Amino acid sequence: MVHILPSKALYRGRRLIGLAALAMAIATLAGCASAPPPDGAMNQALAQLQAARDAGAADYAPVDLDYAQSKFRQAQAAMASRKYDDAALLADESRADSELARAKARLGAARAQNSAKSQENSRMRVEMIDNHANDTVPIPNNVQETETVLPEATDTTPPPIGGQTEPLKDGGQ
Repeated sequence: MVHILPSKALYRGRRLIGLAALAMAIATLAGCASAPPPDGAMNQALAQLQAARDAGAADYAPVDLDYAQSKFRQAQAAMASRKYDDAALLADESRADSELARAKARLGAARAQNSAKSQENSRMRVEMIDNHANDTVPIPNNVQETETVLPEATDTTPPPIGGQTEPLKDGGQ
């Protein structure tokens, strides 16, 4: 009986293929383990999301708040799937959307406060006019109910050169 043993070249080729497969497996595992979980990015995104809610984003910027919440949920799902690069990117997007929602909420709240103050001022003007309607001294005709602009200066002489001032003519009295 004759045994046919594989040649050295065939043995060497199988060995190289085996080593290449082992190297690929190690590289694949190393690639998966190289990205750590983005806990810091997730915590920042969650903090900004809460800050946006606290600032009233649900009332003043609901669309931006919804985007931020959606991105954060996607980041959580990526974390659960161990797709840490995707999770970090989504967490950063959530944080940015939360910051935008918070800024819009602060702007909306400031505008609402400004509007309330304007309405209060208008109410007080009407009340003041009504209170003076029965006065014995009439309100002069040149009094306006709206805010006024100061009149332009009537003195058109240019200021002295070099910033020097002139003494008072009547002795300062």
